[in-house]
Amino acid sequence: MTGLAVSGVSHAYGPKPALTDVSFDLARGGFCALLGPNGAGKSTLFALLTRLIVADAGHIAVAGHDMARAPLAALARLGVVFQQPTLDLDLTVRQNLRYFAALHGLSGTEREQRIDAALDRLAMRERAGEKARALNGGHRRRTEIARALLHQPDVMLLDEPTVGLDAESRAAIAGHLHDLADEGETVLWATHLADEVRDSDRLVILHHGRVLVDGIAGEVRGDQPLTRAFLQMVAS
Repeated sequence: MTGLAVSGVSHAYGPKPALTDVSFDLARGGFCALLGPNGAGKSTLFALLTRLIVADAGHIAVAGHDMARAPLAALARLGVVFQQPTLDLDLTVRQNLRYFAALHGLSGTEREQRIDAALDRLAMRERAGEKARALNGGHRRRTEIARALLHQPDVMLLDEPTVGLDAESRAAIAGHLHDLADEGETVLWATHLADEVRDSDRLVILHHGRVLVDGIAGEVRGDQPLTRAFLQMVAS
């Protein structure tokens, strides 16, 4: 079953096109890097995927639910981590997750079990009692990812989740998300940093609002580093 399906999606802001005929399908349980330079249309695509805005044309489906015809069902299957941090810094890690769980109608034993499971998956259980303000950037991101897993989504969307983090934190977060994909989660990771992409990753390159490349990263880069290949592709 398809985790995420994007078909013929186009969107414009007034006369300026932001996305043109964007299409790709992600199978259940896979990791896909959405790579593009700043201004490529990645943030617009994420806004459409989360229904912050509605596409001018095309179709989006999440775990088989059409975003236009059944938006609540589609959105319920999404876990989202936006580029801008959204934790309440004056609450502990567990309190942040409890608040989010309450928004999804979770309480009691089930809530605590899901929180513990999510924190374990991100190696954050030992920090559950710490205030978010005391965490470094990498651990705050892990907390946000754990929070996005609480309602057991089928698809995880992450918009530039490692911006501003050090190399070690970036690598750790990438590792956790690949583990999630190996466990059956569909992961779409938007980035402008080619060095975050593994050779085995599905790679969709977005440029000037269009899909420039859709393939396996190791095959796309050929005999040169992906960063160099990517820069050559988007030079125009």
